[in-house]
Amino acid sequence: MKKRILSMAVAASALALTGAAQAEVKLGFLGGFTGGIESLTPPIYDGAQLAVQQVNEQGGILGGQPLVIPSGDTTCSDASAASNAADRMVNTEQVTAIVGALCTGATISAANNAGIPGGVVMVSPASTAPAVSELDDNDLVFRTVPSDAFQGELLAKLLLEKGIDFVAVTYVNNDYGRGLSDAFGEAFEAGGGSLADTLAHEDNRADYRSELGSLSASGADTLVVLAYADTSGQTVLRQAYESGMFTQYVGADGMVGDSLVEAIGADVLEGMIATRPGSPDLPGTDIFNAAAEAAGFDPSAVFAAQAYDAAFLLALAIEQNGSAEREGLSAALRSVATEPGDVILPGEWEKAVALIAAGTEINYEGASGTHEFDANGDVPGVVVEMVVEDGSFVSKGIVDP
Repeated sequence: MKKRILSMAVAASALALTGAAQAEVKLGFLGGFTGGIESLTPPIYDGAQLAVQQVNEQGGILGGQPLVIPSGDTTCSDASAASNAADRMVNTEQVTAIVGALCTGATISAANNAGIPGGVVMVSPASTAPAVSELDDNDLVFRTVPSDAFQGELLAKLLLEKGIDFVAVTYVNNDYGRGLSDAFGEAFEAGGGSLADTLAHEDNRADYRSELGSLSASGADTLVVLAYADTSGQTVLRQAYESGMFTQYVGADGMVGDSLVEAIGADVLEGMIATRPGSPDLPGTDIFNAAAEAAGFDPSAVFAAQAYDAAFLLALAIEQNGSAEREGLSAALRSVATEPGDVILPGEWEKAVALIAAGTEINYEGASGTHEFDANGDVPGVVVEMVVEDGSFVSKGIVDP
């Protein structure tokens, strides 16, 4: 009899544990916690976590279940690490959807090797390369950040407006660097500028003096570096300065981190120009900014707002879909992100749940803008001018198209 009671107790305990496990709804997060953007990743993750926190504080998801967000490290540049992290999310953690990845190569690898085969919707807040648009993804890969086809064009326009019309370019030799360099170069020359030289470089090397020597020999005083703040981009800038080769430095979103300024020196990089995707002046932006500050992270950190939107959108899509199943989620994502519908702003989870329960269409207008996904899962967006002043990158406003 005692054995039977013990057996029943163990069985009941197992059922309780199984029920608890089933009660969680999971969003995965794939980020570059080590590698080329390791200093940029924490506030991006904080943005996604803020959305999850708000969902849970306002009653949870799918009738009160907790939403959780396990994370995986792609290292940014290691395709195997990205594939392995995505495989763990899809097949071990059994996530419903994924926020990420961040670096373009990581997103493509994660999608092709795990996300797409597993039928998992992925929303990247940071993968900007045009190559993402070309994925054969069964409508599973989206992003809340505009393509570099747009950023490259506006970076070229910004420099030309400043009278900078003769530049040398070096870019990290991957999907991100190539795509951004091609977009920038084409727009720069179309606008009347001249490319003195354009050279690819491999990431994670200790010495780029040979490439820098060739670029400097072209006669340009301005060096455009399209790479990562914590790996090749930092080394290239340091060695360019040490060699006295250039007088003006330019970068894009992968270089916008105060860790870069701290590593090389505020005096060295004073006046450096860069661009990054930003947020328009919408009600959702102010709401997110206040919530992020209350949560203890910088709302202006690169891609933090886009990560918040990715997570909040996926939560809304899961609620709209009516279950934690993966099937049907991409259609639900398009539904909650697209007009028409009652407007949902950042943090308005309870309002959204009530409207969905009543059968009312909703339209999320987020922290980083509206997200009317096109056929490729891309969104329009804005690009912001950044300049190093007094030891940090500061925003100078939106670059007009």
